[in-house]
Amino acid sequence: MAAAPPRIGGLVLAAGAARRFGSPKQLAPHRGRPLLEHALAAIAAADGLERRVVVLGAGAAAIRAAVDLQGVEVVLCEGWEEGQAASLRAGVTALADTVDAVVVTLGDQPEIDPRAIERIAAARDGRADAVRATYAGRPGHPVLLERPLLAEVAGLRGDEGARRLLASATVRLVSCDGLGGDLDVDLREQLES
Repeated sequence: MAAAPPRIGGLVLAAGAARRFGSPKQLAPHRGRPLLEHALAAIAAADGLERRVVVLGAGAAAIRAAVDLQGVEVVLCEGWEEGQAASLRAGVTALADTVDAVVVTLGDQPEIDPRAIERIAAARDGRADAVRATYAGRPGHPVLLERPLLAEVAGLRGDEGARRLLASATVRLVSCDGLGGDLDVDLREQLES
């Protein structure tokens, strides 16, 4: 009997208040639609994901009203003010019991491409704790976390994602050159350029 195919979840983190941006950047117009919609469209279009979740926090009601969620399930992060760790914990908690691994992207990265998500998910090798995209040799998103790292997410705190976990993990780097990009929009000037 053949082994069941791996169950991989997709996770978009979009719970922050965008203080440096100066307004809810999830709603900032970019190429004719809200910024967050680009990341949601990418995760929705990526093949091979069992479930897809977006974590919202600050301004969640306004975001839900203004953004086409692309069929992605919404998880509310009540403790979003803590920082990215709270958002990651909320998303992983929502997915952990139903998947073997989670591909994480960020809601403020409008150039994330579904093909990069698929490439990272397909690069699982049974040995690495994580798979991480690179662009021109620089590590970025998407990042896939295997089950052992998912269990460690519960211990993360503050305004840090999985960086600390990845620093002590076996990480497989996979080039995603030519498959979009991972520009992280923190300032309005970045979006305008």
